[in-house]
Amino acid sequence: MRLQTFGGAAAGQPLKDHALEARHFRRRARVALLLVACAVIMLGLRYVYLQVISHAEYATRSASNQVRLVPVPPNRGLIYDRRGRPVAENRPAYRLELVPEKVDELRTTIASLGRIIELPEDAYESFQAERERYREFDSVPLKFNLTEEEVARFAVDRHRYEGVEVVPYLARHYPYGELLTHVLGYVGRLDVEDLARVDRGNYRGTSHIGKIGIERYYESQLHGVSGLERLETNVQGRTLKVLGRDAPVHGNDLILALDVQVQQAAWDALGDRSGAVVAIDPSDGSVLALVSKPAYDPNLFVGGISSADYRAILEAPGRPLFNRALLGGYEPGSTVKPFIGLAGLELGVINVDNRVFSNGRFFLTGLDKPFRDWKEGGHGWVNIHGAIEQSVNTYFYELALDLGIDRIHDYLAQFGFGAPSGLDLLGERAGVLPSRAWKRGQFGQPWYPGETVIAGIGQGFNVVTPLQLANAVATLANGGTRFTPRLLYASKRPGDAQAEKAEAPVALQVPVLDPVNWEIIREGMRRVVHGAQGTARAIRPEPPLQMAGKSGTAQVAAQDTDEDMDETTASHLRHHALFIAYAPFEEPGIAVAVVVEHGGGGSRQAAPVARAVIDAWLGLGR
Repeated sequence: MRLQTFGGAAAGQPLKDHALEARHFRRRARVALLLVACAVIMLGLRYVYLQVISHAEYATRSASNQVRLVPVPPNRGLIYDRRGRPVAENRPAYRLELVPEKVDELRTTIASLGRIIELPEDAYESFQAERERYREFDSVPLKFNLTEEEVARFAVDRHRYEGVEVVPYLARHYPYGELLTHVLGYVGRLDVEDLARVDRGNYRGTSHIGKIGIERYYESQLHGVSGLERLETNVQGRTLKVLGRDAPVHGNDLILALDVQVQQAAWDALGDRSGAVVAIDPSDGSVLALVSKPAYDPNLFVGGISSADYRAILEAPGRPLFNRALLGGYEPGSTVKPFIGLAGLELGVINVDNRVFSNGRFFLTGLDKPFRDWKEGGHGWVNIHGAIEQSVNTYFYELALDLGIDRIHDYLAQFGFGAPSGLDLLGERAGVLPSRAWKRGQFGQPWYPGETVIAGIGQGFNVVTPLQLANAVATLANGGTRFTPRLLYASKRPGDAQAEKAEAPVALQVPVLDPVNWEIIREGMRRVVHGAQGTARAIRPEPPLQMAGKSGTAQVAAQDTDEDMDETTASHLRHHALFIAYAPFEEPGIAVAVVVEHGGGGSRQAAPVARAVIDAWLGLGR
């Protein structure tokens, strides 16, 4: 019987070929076996690579999952005055920190914390700006200088705030507040601009940096070198133990030449008036006092000043942020006369016997308008001694014309006028010491004789800073050695028993052609205080102390007289009062420059301030 086929298969063809299927299976099995063998070999090679060749690398990576490196910031160096009084110190404090990756709702959390701890209105925005310099898992400060009450309130609700901690630290504090603001400056929170000028690695654990003043200028000394802690942590990131520690190197302590009691005397003597006082030791260029008034409390900036407090400082009368001692530009007025007189003597234009008759008015050929003396009717016949003692304008009008503006410029430049002194603070103003070339370069105009006349009494284009005046009179007092003034007296490294004194370099030795000429000028300045007609005889000290000085007036508005103004004149239009002095006369130990803004006469308003500063310094002993 023949079987019927299905599916179109040929008659008699079998339904399954077992031999063919067996061959296909064996071929596929060999391929699969080969693939498995290759995979095993690759796994084996990978195992050898991981366990043998790269063992050290991956062992380190594994350890890093359990070991956390934490930077340890150094303690910032302290700052003292010359008598060991701390003027910038570190106090124990607490700050509030957040770890962003552990906080789910950052804005909500900060708002909630604001109900427990007083936070500024822009706390969230400030925090977001601050966290840009941190990694996501770093702890970022939210507020500094928590009160004990705030710490206690947070401790009660701490369980509600995952990733939020109160951390102890040392906070910068300025015990003398506004008295030393324009010297010390302040520290503030690190920002992007700050990081651009420092070693980021050395500041990884640091939250504050010097912003202005001594804190900024000596930042590299005060900061120190950061250390490192190796911590073993669990999978939750909690610290189990400290595996090792590289201790930080704390910052150097600084000792300033400044004396707080002399600084306080200058501050108090200014009273409620705006102005500046600079006192320098003529023997070495040390700055004994540097006052700019008004000022502000630097402690407000340490923890981050609020918008309201900053606005109050900006809107306060007298511009408290402005450092008048370094940046204030004033006409020197008659305080420049001793230097003009010395130029005339040293350059052979005058001698001690030359006399000029002052009738109260001085005329240039071809001009009808006179240049006036401050005293109506003049002073009669005077030599250089009398001209300085009585501040006779006419004498110096004539001397300035005889010298010429270029010789005046070249000689006065040796005393530091027209250039920064090099003080160890940033931002000092250069002032203006005019010449024909200067005016041509500034205005494209020629120099006129009338401009030389008023330059002889420190008016016109002349601009000086109180610091320049103080350094110039210190140079005159010591016989011609112009030091680069210095606030830093010494520094002390951690662990050192003795501080290392910082010497003020000599910027220039003014040539002394004849020492007698210098004595003539100094005698004229002594008579300003001790002479029968001295303009500052009201501040004459009791014997045996003798001092030398010179008053001056910087014009704010045009006025016919040099010293006197009508009491009805608006205060903001009154002239600035200036006075320079040094003492003791025979062995100078202090040189002072004073500016009282809108004070009027220098002998009445500025001279008593200088006397108070000198008394404070000499009363303490050197």
